[in-house]
This record gives sequence, structure tokens and C-alpha cells, in this order.
Amino acid sequence: MNIREAKEEIRNTIEAYLTKDADGMPEIPIERQRPILLMGPPGIGKTAIMEQIASEMGINLVSYTITHHTRQSAIGLPFIRKKQFDGREYSVTEYTMSEIIASVYEQIERSGVREGILFLDEINCVSETLSPTMLQFLQYKTFGAHRVPEGFIVVTAGNPPEYNKSVRDLDIVTLDRVKRIDIEVDFKSFKEYAYRAGIHGSILSYLEIRGEHFYRVKAGLDGTEFVTARGWEDLSRMICVYEKLGKPVTEKLAVQYLESSEIASDYAAYYDLYNRYRNIYRIDDVLSGKADSRAVDMRSASFDEKLSLIGLMADRLNRDFRKYCEDADTARILFKELKAHLAEPSPDPAEFRRKMGIRLGNLEAAGVAGGEELRTARRVYTASKELESSFDPSGDAAEFSKIWFNEREKKRKAEAQSAGMSLTRAFAFLAGLFGEGQEIVLFLTELSNGYYSLRFVSECGNEAFYRYNKLLLLKDRKEQLKEEVMAFLDNTERRSGQK
Repeated sequence: MNIREAKEEIRNTIEAYLTKDADGMPEIPIERQRPILLMGPPGIGKTAIMEQIASEMGINLVSYTITHHTRQSAIGLPFIRKKQFDGREYSVTEYTMSEIIASVYEQIERSGVREGILFLDEINCVSETLSPTMLQFLQYKTFGAHRVPEGFIVVTAGNPPEYNKSVRDLDIVTLDRVKRIDIEVDFKSFKEYAYRAGIHGSILSYLEIRGEHFYRVKAGLDGTEFVTARGWEDLSRMICVYEKLGKPVTEKLAVQYLESSEIASDYAAYYDLYNRYRNIYRIDDVLSGKADSRAVDMRSASFDEKLSLIGLMADRLNRDFRKYCEDADTARILFKELKAHLAEPSPDPAEFRRKMGIRLGNLEAAGVAGGEELRTARRVYTASKELESSFDPSGDAAEFSKIWFNEREKKRKAEAQSAGMSLTRAFAFLAGLFGEGQEIVLFLTELSNGYYSLRFVSECGNEAFYRYNKLLLLKDRKEQLKEEVMAFLDNTERRSGQK
């Protein structure tokens, strides 16, 4: 299955394991809760989906790379204890608590949440001395004498042997104690994640055209070439910062993340082309209504160029849609917290800022909140500082806070309206260039697959999106009916021939 399907299956399994009966006992007894084993190529997002699941479910995540551990750190260190048996005193060897189990308890204390995931990566690369301990762990959920706390689900991950020389084949005894999920490389499911993660538009457009370059592991005379989803994401983050700093993005940069000189060179050339298209088509002018499709001639343009134009358009719009979603999330939390604060006898902006600072600190310390939740908390804290700095102590704090928030909301709604107009202009521009052909379908598909674009349309609406989406559905239905009619006629002819 692909990474998206694997994520859904893992989440379903965790929900099943955490489900309790009328007596408060797990529906699936703990000893029958098989640890999940994710098997798949390196760099396809196994760790990332664990972070997403924990964040979405509001549970803990404690993550370890098990190859970094020795037998002693996994099961604890031995110490001597005196015990009485049949009236005589004996020296007995016991073990301190495993570092891993202790980390789980510490995370529960920090977060106040008793449920979570214990994620152990590279499970099939453990040393020979640690291997028997891992078998015991997979069967009984214990390291030494200490069990994983109830409510924590064990998830493990490993790479197939063709990707890692240190891999040890898991025997039947081990495999019979896990719930195995094999993950395959799939650009489409990565793309869904990439939209939300803000992967650079040039990378998404390039991989749309060169899908075979998304993932590669290839042995050669000069060593193994490899390109992974992790490599593309890390390169994207560096490109975004380089562009902000005005630094050049070159093949030398690309090859540091894409361990294939061929793909790194090809992508670097495309990146330059992508920026040339950006200057030619002046996307910002299009979306602001300053450019007209009649001034653009794409009759001789290749399909790759058309795809690049659509990618540029979608990437630029998604920046606005992402900002809308971030601002909407910030406004929702800010309104809730500010409303509660203003209900107090003597509301004060300085005290509100202090509370938001504590709230942010608690989320950071707990480590349960996902990346987006933490970023929202930071934006709320920044807003509280703005409120405090703009407040005149001689005025009424409650009234000023209400006015300040309402002004902030007016600006946010105006920006959302502007983003909607940009989307409408994008449809008009593309329709003027291509009519209602496959290019519009591709653009609509890009928007429908994007988390931020889909959320923006669902919350703000957009007539152009609805109209073209309806048109696409009608075309699909017509094609389906045509195929059904042709199949019916074909069957009729065959039956007539048989008679």
C-alpha cells in the first residue's frame, strides 16, 4: 500500500487497540495487540506519518532509532538486591528501568496524556546481542522487567535488505508476533502531503513531468545512487530559504540532497526554466488582474510548458490559501482565549500576553502538539504581544481589545476576499488561453488535491471553482455513458453474430 493508505491503516489499528469494553478493559487484550511493523524503502515518510497520526489524534509520540541502543540501555543496567527466601538472605540481580520505558513515563508526565505511540525505527538492524531482547519486547511489550505503560501502542519500522546492508532477516517467530504493513513508493500520495508541507512549486511541477525521478535507488560502478522523498523535502526547505536570502539555487546545491548527478542536473536545469516561465507569464500580474491572456501566445508551447504554467499558478495561489488557513486558525484560537480573558474582572493586555506565553510554553514542553498547532500557538502569542504594545494604559482595556480584534478580522477577511478574486482570475486566464480543455482539468485537479486550496474553497466558496468542477463532473459522466453505450452495442453485435 502507499504511504497514505498505510497512515489510515495505522490510525485504525491504534483506535482499535485503544477501544475498551463496558468494564474498561481493552477490547483486544494487550497481549494480543500485535506491534505494527512498517516495512518500506528509506526516506518515504514512515517517521513523518507517525508524527501526523500522533498530532491528529492528540496522543503522545516517543520515537527511537533502536540501532542507537545497546542491550544495556534497552533493558536497563543490572544491580544487586538482597532478598529473603525460606528464611535465608540471597543476593539477586535486578535491572534498572530501560531508558526507553522511562522516556514513555516522562512523556506522560509532561503532557498529562496517557495514550501514545512508542515508535522504534530500524527494528531489523539490531545487533545480535539485542535481538533476543527485541523478540521478548515484541511478544510481551517489556524491556527487562518493565512493561510499556498501558495506552501506548508499539509501532516499529524497518527497511528491506536491498536498501540496508545491516538488515537482519526477521524469522517466522518474530513475524508471527507483528502486524506487518508493506509500504510502496507512490508520488501521488506524497503529493497530497507535499501540498500541506509547502514543498516548493518547482519540485512538484518537475516531478509531475518526471515522475520516474521521484524515487530512485540504483547501484553503479561509482556506488549507489539514491533519490528519496526525504531528499526532495529537505531540498525544498533549503530552496525556500535560499530564495529568501537571494542566494542562487544550482546543481551543486541539488546534488547535496539528490544523490544522483543525472537527476540533480536535470532538476537544476528545470528550476532555471521554471523561473524563466515565472518571469514570462508574470503570475502575480495575472492574479492581480494586470495581465490579459490575449497577450500570451501558447500555440507552440509544449505540454511540459503548459504543465509548468499550471504549476506556477497553483503554487502562487496556494501561498495565499495557506496564509488564509493559518490566519483563520490563529483568529479562532485568539478569539477563544481573548473572550475568556475579557470575561475576567480586570482584563489587561499584559496579563493576556503572559497567559499566551504560558500556553505556548506548555505545548512546547508537552511535545504532543503537531507542527501546525505549535505554529498557531506562536502566532497567537505574537498577536498578544502586538495587542500589548499598541494598548494605551490610560484607556479601557476591554473596549480596546475588542476594537483591536475586530480591526484585525476586517483585514483578514479582506485578504481572503482578495485570494478568492485571484482564484477567479486564474480560471479566467487559463480558460482564455486553453478554453475548457485538459489544461483546466489539470488545474482543477491540482486545486482539488491541495489541503489549503480545498479548505479555502469549502470555507469561502468560489463560483468559478464550482462552475468548472461541475463542468468536469458532467464531462466525466458523459464519457462514462458513452463507454456504457459502446459496450452495450458491442455486446449486442456479438450476440447477433452468435445467432
